[in-house]
Amino acid sequence: MSIAGVYTGSRRYRDLEGAIPRAHRRHAISADRSGRKKLPWPARLFLASLVVPWLVTVGPVALSISRVILLAMILPCLAKWISGASGRMRISDIALLLFCLWSALSLVVVQGPTDAVQPAGILFVETMGAYLVARCYIRDADDFLNLARMLFRIVALLFPFALLEALTGRNLLLELFAAILPSYPDAGNDMRAGLRRAQVVFEHPILFGICAGSALALTHLVLGHRIPLLQRWLKTGLVGATALLSLSSAPIAALVVQAALIMWSALFRKSPHCWRFLWCLFVAAYLAVLFGSSQTPAQFYISHFTFDPGTGWYRILIWEFGSASVLNHPLFGIGFGDWDRIRWMTTSVDMFWLLTTMRFGIPAGLLMVLSFFAVFLGVSFRKGLDERLVAYRTAYLIIMMAFFLVGWTVHYWGAAYLWFLFLLGSGVWLLDVRIDDGGERQGAVD
Repeated sequence: MSIAGVYTGSRRYRDLEGAIPRAHRRHAISADRSGRKKLPWPARLFLASLVVPWLVTVGPVALSISRVILLAMILPCLAKWISGASGRMRISDIALLLFCLWSALSLVVVQGPTDAVQPAGILFVETMGAYLVARCYIRDADDFLNLARMLFRIVALLFPFALLEALTGRNLLLELFAAILPSYPDAGNDMRAGLRRAQVVFEHPILFGICAGSALALTHLVLGHRIPLLQRWLKTGLVGATALLSLSSAPIAALVVQAALIMWSALFRKSPHCWRFLWCLFVAAYLAVLFGSSQTPAQFYISHFTFDPGTGWYRILIWEFGSASVLNHPLFGIGFGDWDRIRWMTTSVDMFWLLTTMRFGIPAGLLMVLSFFAVFLGVSFRKGLDERLVAYRTAYLIIMMAFFLVGWTVHYWGAAYLWFLFLLGSGVWLLDVRIDDGGERQGAVD
């Protein structure tokens, strides 16, 4: 128990408090509070539902457990958001809401009102629901710490099942769930390097790797903040090993991005301009590709961000034909219909940002990007944060950067889509946190 927990309210505590430096006293009180406080139950329930692969059929609709949870939560979360109980409305909130409305309009125009009702409703519930659960219930640093702790525990729980699946080719956990209720289908015995690509309880191995790997920066910088170095690296290594068992290039790329940015942060943590310098390097690299390569920057990135040259080449074809589809249907997109491509190409579009624009039009794509960067840039330029909040902000930005970059080589759907939007909303509290003149966190504005 912390000093604050033993002596609070006594004269002895007040005398001792004056002898302890303010920064140390603040961390002691915060650590004690986070030890007692739990992650709000709506957030816990939602996160737990993401790793339950059951499907419940209601009429013509197949509902995952996470969809059922969001259907129950969407109205209370909307009421909480509209009332201002989760902080003032942000540009990211409005942009995401407009994205849902424009997507619904696009589906009505392209597919007709009757066929648009079900997909538009599900899109709204999943998009705004997952975002608002985090937006409403991750409201301060302690909630964020507890979020990191729960995500680590989920990944640690899945690790032995993923390892068993990779070594034996048998998805035991999915079989156990399927023995009780209908669950996601097995993605198949896809082998790489003599191992099966672990799917565990997700729809596809890529989605498992993306979700498990997204806990890397949170584990290292949030859960690992001010704990022994060996313990921090063991936990970080466990997360990385779990995600690697997906044996997919996109999750591995996400891990590489996070690890590189964590190292950059550690090496240049004392420099106030380290992130500006990194952005300058990115701009310089972009210009070098633009003027020194036969490929466009998008083609260069897509082809080099995959570990299999054949996969990179195929994704370039997706980019070229997908971009043509966007230009041919710029306003309302193609809905969930087929897209023009070479006959032997599959229907899959492994690019989240591109497919969103293809389906619902350029306005929808821009609104999704606006929602993302409204939070990302706002958190990036937040001033006056103490050491703990700087570490938490860095973790959040690293996760979002990995999601943004990998979103050009993989599509987020199912549990991964909900996971991404939940994590996007989980950092908005950093925009609402109050800072006094001494740089001390005062709590989120409600």
